[in-house]
Amino acid sequence: MFKFWGSQEQQPQPRPQDGSPQSWYPPSVLSSPSSSRPGTPGSSSSSSFSSHRPTDRPQSPSHVSPAEAAGIIAVVKDKSVDELRKLLSDKDAYHQFLLSLDQVKIQNNLRDELRKETLQLARENLEKEPRIMELRNQCRIIRTTELAAAQEKLNELERQKEESLKFYSPASLLQRLQEAMNKTEEESENLHRQLLDREIDVGAFVQKYKKLRTTYHKRALIHLAAKTSSTG
Repeated sequence: MFKFWGSQEQQPQPRPQDGSPQSWYPPSVLSSPSSSRPGTPGSSSSSSFSSHRPTDRPQSPSHVSPAEAAGIIAVVKDKSVDELRKLLSDKDAYHQFLLSLDQVKIQNNLRDELRKETLQLARENLEKEPRIMELRNQCRIIRTTELAAAQEKLNELERQKEESLKFYSPASLLQRLQEAMNKTEEESENLHRQLLDREIDVGAFVQKYKKLRTTYHKRALIHLAAKTSSTG
């Protein structure tokens, strides 16, 4: 056994084409066998894998936790040298070993569960699409019919409100009082003309004329009080 490992040191370095099948392995995997293989007779002094200095080994990836790294090392350290060499040279063997790790199984299970949940949500959304389209059409109908009618009614009520506020505004009330005063004054003038033209007797004239003038002066007093109150 000592001669076997000693002979390995005297063999020439592998040619570039010999190392090409290993180019797809991550650096951490290429450097792991030298640190995790079990001890064999003469391996500490004559093994060719011990020629690497600790400073030449790549650092562990930052995304691998110490617990995960320890678990992987615990699996690798029990493998023989031939098994480790096969992992480094056989892509299928390396792939099978990778899939057998608990950490990888957990990640694959999580991925499969997320994929199933995503597909389930997608199916549920597709099943709800007809109902969504129906509700959308109903909203469109409401906007074009019921909402339009309600908006028209609201506009009519707003117009009536504006007219009412305008009709009962102080300026409008003063104007209507003034118009009523002018009308009463005009009726008084017509009654007086009838008297002069002897179209009405004196008794009827006095009764009607007195009533018209009383109404005129009442409206005049109200108009004066409202005008004074609004300006004050």
